[in-house]
Formats: sequence, C-alpha cells, structure tokens
Amino acid sequence: MSGLLALLPACSSISLNPFGSDAADQSKGPYNATEYVCEGKGRFYVRMLNNGNDAWLIYPDHEVNLPRSGGDNRYGSGAITLVINGAETTLNDGEKIAYSNCKPQEKIKQ
Repeated sequence: MSGLLALLPACSSISLNPFGSDAADQSKGPYNATEYVCEGKGRFYVRMLNNGNDAWLIYPDHEVNLPRSGGDNRYGSGAITLVINGAETTLNDGEKIAYSNCKPQEKIKQ
C-alpha cells in the first residue's frame, strides 16, 4: 500500500487530456492560423480556406466561417465583417466586437 502511495505524486504530472489543455499548448494558438493583434489589445485568429474564398474566424470560445463578400479582402456573415488589409485589418461583430488596426502575426504551424 505504501508503494502505491509513493507513486501518487508522480501521477499528478501526467496529462490524461488528449486535447492538450495545459497553458503551454494554449499559447500556441490554432494550427495553421494567423493571429491578429489589434489596437486596444484585442486579438483573434483567422485560417484561410477554399483558396482564399473563406476566412475561418477563430474566437476563444467558438469559430465562424466567413465567406468572401464583395471585394477580394472582405469576408462576412450576418453582423460579422472582416476586412483583411495588412496592418489595417478590421473586425466588426455587431455591437460586441469592433477591432481596428489589427496586425497579422506569424502564421502558427505545429
């Protein structure tokens, strides 16, 4: 019995979560996505799909597909509008989110 108790502290360092939920994994961001950091410390991730015809907007708690709408760099669905234009990228999600001057960071590859 005492041998079993001696092994318990070693078990606490083992992660049984197959999705890698520790802080180090979360800081990497989503696979094959570009992080945008905006004025006022807002941030979001975008993964381009379908040869650039769809922008997959990745929020911390959900994801949204935004099909190309209008110009080459405008994507939208309902109240959400994403305009990708280098350091002038903007994201508006109705009244909840309005990010401006968003700068792309290095694409995340894992």
